[in-house]
Amino acid sequence: MIRRRRLPVTVANPQRPLRSHKPAGDNAAPMNTGLLYAALAFVTWGLYPLYLLMIASVSPVEVVLQRSVWSLVFVLGLLAVLRRWAWLPVLAKQPRRLGLFALSALLLAGNWLVYVWAVQNGHVIEASLGYFINPLINVLLGVLVLHERLRRVQWLAVALAAAGVVWLTLAAGRLPWIALVLACSFGLYGLLRKTASLGAIEGFAVETLLLAPIALPALVWWTFARHGVLVQGDAALTGWVLLSGPLTAVPLLLFAAGARRLKLATLGLVQYVAPTITLLLGVWVFHEPFDSRRLVGFVLIWSALAIVSADALGLRLLRPAPVPPP
Repeated sequence: MIRRRRLPVTVANPQRPLRSHKPAGDNAAPMNTGLLYAALAFVTWGLYPLYLLMIASVSPVEVVLQRSVWSLVFVLGLLAVLRRWAWLPVLAKQPRRLGLFALSALLLAGNWLVYVWAVQNGHVIEASLGYFINPLINVLLGVLVLHERLRRVQWLAVALAAAGVVWLTLAAGRLPWIALVLACSFGLYGLLRKTASLGAIEGFAVETLLLAPIALPALVWWTFARHGVLVQGDAALTGWVLLSGPLTAVPLLLFAAGARRLKLATLGLVQYVAPTITLLLGVWVFHEPFDSRRLVGFVLIWSALAIVSADALGLRLLRPAPVPPP
């Protein structure tokens, strides 16, 4: 008779987490890829004033019209290659969502127009300020629209940012309206896109489609009545203008790919790459003045951003430390 050997039974300790057999690098790889995608998107957006420098002879209105039309051509071609049309009939039966996308499209076009005008008229630094302020505008929109309650540390950040705007107004003798318009328009745009959720490429396709009935006729009229770049521009300038479509859509796709792979807190920190690059370009390439008085206003706003970012990362600034148990 063959005796069977009984194997010892191991009881798992409920207080001890089970070890995962997943390799340690599996979690890091998507995050590293996402960080690369997001960084490329924000670097491209930060360097966008250099592109506008190449087409500085083109009117801001024509730049926005060209950007809308060629972005539409590019994104429709991309959707055709990917064969991603299933969402379109569903969206067409939802007039409320279409209305939200129409409003977001107008906000986006207005944001583009102000930004292009600012860069072409020597306000690159103020344009960068708008995107530094944007996260703080998002906090305020959360209170005013979504009825969110702010913690003390968030109110402190809002107060510092407001002090920075007041200081810059007093130093320059005028309200920094370019920064405020850019921050508010982009903040409202983000809020609407959050409400009318759709994929990045599909949502951008809808927005450019809804702008097309205005942008296409306006571009045709501008081209022939105002001797636009497509009529009197040389080959190099025309090529730069045609690039506005890919230069608008590709960073958006990179951002969407990065956002899917990154934690929200990480993405929130990476977003400051774009306005930082734009600020440096304003000082070193466009040679705009950046004296000590202006620096004080920026430092106040950067301090507010540091507090908001630290709070988002869970550092719990300005909160009492927990009392240790006796």
